[in-house]
Amino acid sequence: MQRRSLGRAAAALAAAGLLGGFAPLARAADEAPDALIKRLSDETLAAIKSDKSIQAGDVDKVMALVDSKIMPNVNFQRMTASAVGPAWRQATPEQRQKLQEQFKTLLVRTYSGALSQVNDQTITVKPLRAAPEDREVVVRSEVRGRGDPIQLDYRLEKTPGQGAGWKIYNLNVLGVWLVDTYRSQFAQEISANGIDGLIAALADRNKANAGGAARKS
Repeated sequence: MQRRSLGRAAAALAAAGLLGGFAPLARAADEAPDALIKRLSDETLAAIKSDKSIQAGDVDKVMALVDSKIMPNVNFQRMTASAVGPAWRQATPEQRQKLQEQFKTLLVRTYSGALSQVNDQTITVKPLRAAPEDREVVVRSEVRGRGDPIQLDYRLEKTPGQGAGWKIYNLNVLGVWLVDTYRSQFAQEISANGIDGLIAALADRNKANAGGAARKS
C-alpha cells in the first residue's frame, strides 16, 4: 500500500469498525455477515463521533476497545498466521502468542491516529452475493466522506462452537488486502532473521510508533 494512501485507508478502517467499535456481541452468532458489518460500521461511527478521546487517537483507549469489542468479531489467529505465512507452522506456541500481540499493537498504533479524521463519513454495505451454505464470504462496502469513495471489503468465515458466528480474517482497502501487504513485509524479515527476528522487529517498530505518539502529545 502506497504511503500517500495510508491516511485515507486508515480513516476508512477506523470508520468501519476495525478499530474502536462499541457493538454488542450477543447477536453475532445469529447475524448474517453483511448485517454484522453494517451494524459494526454504524455503531462505530456513532461512538467515534461522540468520544473526543477516541477522536484524538488515545492509543490506550483504542486498545481497550479493540480487546473488548472488536477482537471477538475477528479471527485474529488466522489473520496473524496468514500474515506470517508458512513460518507460522514452525513457530512455537510462545512465539505465536508474541506474534499476535505485536501484530495487534502494530495495527492499532498504525491506525489509531486516523480516528481523528472520522467526522462526516457514511458507510454503505453492498448486497451480499453468497449462498446460505457458504462458510466463507466477501462483504463489500463503500465509505463516503471527503474525497472519492473508498472501497472496503471484508473476508469473513463462519465459525462453529463457542463464540460461533461470522469472524473477519482479512480486509481490502483501496484494492489491497491487508494481510497480503504484511505477508510480503514479514517474509523478508523471516528470511533474514527468523521468527524471533520478526518478533523483535515488530516490537522495535511498535516502540518507535509509541515514541512518535508521545512526542506529538
